[in-house]
Amino acid sequence: MPKKKIPEQEPVFAGEGALRIRVLGVVLAGGKGTRLFPLTRERAKPAVPFGGKYRIIDFVLSNFINSGINSIYVLTQFRSQSLLQHLSEGWQFSGLLKSHFIIPVPAQMRSEDETWYQGTADAILQNINLVQQSDTHVVAIFGGDHIYRMNIASMIDFHMARHAEVTVAAIPVPQKHAAEFGVIEANEDGRILAFHEKNADAPTMPGDPTQVYASMGNYIFSKRTLVDLLKADANDPGSHHDFGKDILPKLAGNAPIYAYNFRANRIPGEPEDSIPYWRDVGTIDAYYEANMDLRSVKPELNLYNRQWPLRSTSYPDPPAKFIFDEAQRRGEAIDSIVSGGCILSGGVVRNSILGRGVRVHTGAFVEGCVIMDNCDIGRHAKVRRAILDKNVRVAEDALIGYDLDADRARGWHVTDSGIVVIGGERSTVPVAALVV
Repeated sequence: MPKKKIPEQEPVFAGEGALRIRVLGVVLAGGKGTRLFPLTRERAKPAVPFGGKYRIIDFVLSNFINSGINSIYVLTQFRSQSLLQHLSEGWQFSGLLKSHFIIPVPAQMRSEDETWYQGTADAILQNINLVQQSDTHVVAIFGGDHIYRMNIASMIDFHMARHAEVTVAAIPVPQKHAAEFGVIEANEDGRILAFHEKNADAPTMPGDPTQVYASMGNYIFSKRTLVDLLKADANDPGSHHDFGKDILPKLAGNAPIYAYNFRANRIPGEPEDSIPYWRDVGTIDAYYEANMDLRSVKPELNLYNRQWPLRSTSYPDPPAKFIFDEAQRRGEAIDSIVSGGCILSGGVVRNSILGRGVRVHTGAFVEGCVIMDNCDIGRHAKVRRAILDKNVRVAEDALIGYDLDADRARGWHVTDSGIVVIGGERSTVPVAALVV
């Protein structure tokens, strides 16, 4: 059988200026996401569902595609089956266009001692052949585990205008949160002078003593610079082989490395005065709140902007259906997102996000919840401030989120803020789990 032809590495990107820049996109999607347990029990963090019909990784991939970057490698590692399946169903191009592809790259232990990725820089180093064989000017290395909209074209234009070797996406955050982030010290032109890792006394932004620049973990590298830096770092026995911890701090103040202000980023179709949206959904509480953000009348994250669509896998789902119009038996949803294939059969949903194919039966009440695909809420069950992973079945008359001690006693995960999490996608168990 002939070998499958590998797409020719000719990524092309046309910036806003006259210069045509060839860009290769690399998405780091191998994180364990331990703080999102149990949602990451059987899947990597980028594969966690979000907003009813999406996965977290859909945001970075949509940002690339909408920005004109169509040649992308996705580096996977831990618990990657769910992510690989999602990519194969909705994101991998057919290969009809030689220079357009989205290719998942499993960890192959290409280091000399055959280890897993030791850090973000090591992840790229172990796949440096993909960068070297590409005919590209710059490499965009982005994480796959944040919720945000970003016009990457603007960041690349900034990179080229500054003649930068490296550009780091930075978001202003209140100075009181400096100890929670890797903070960038930059001058008024954006040139990076130093990095301060989780330092409460980190320098503030030029001209604004109330804000600091937090690194978003998204980078634009000139290709030759990237290759040289990775090779030098590989020979440093004291390095963690991480961009944020090792490589970039050594460059600060010594090379043309710049901070790109994410607040200056503008998305086509969004109001000029809109504030760019970015959320680190690294914890259950942060993930829950980001989902709840979508319910607003005018949400900060707009899923309905047709000029900047959020892309994902297309499913042949029927429309959502709301049935029965009787006292105590009325299917309705208020301030909620209801995905395709859902049937609200006499149940009420309020302030919630429903994934695909969810059933809410007569007399059931769902409030302030994130319900993932194919869950079934039994008759007269009540579920409050909970996250239900895929395929969970809630028994008739069950109460979830009303007695947290009882919920913990049943073995369910309960956060300090009182969010109950049930389930955790299990690819080896195809049938639904029964919650009693």
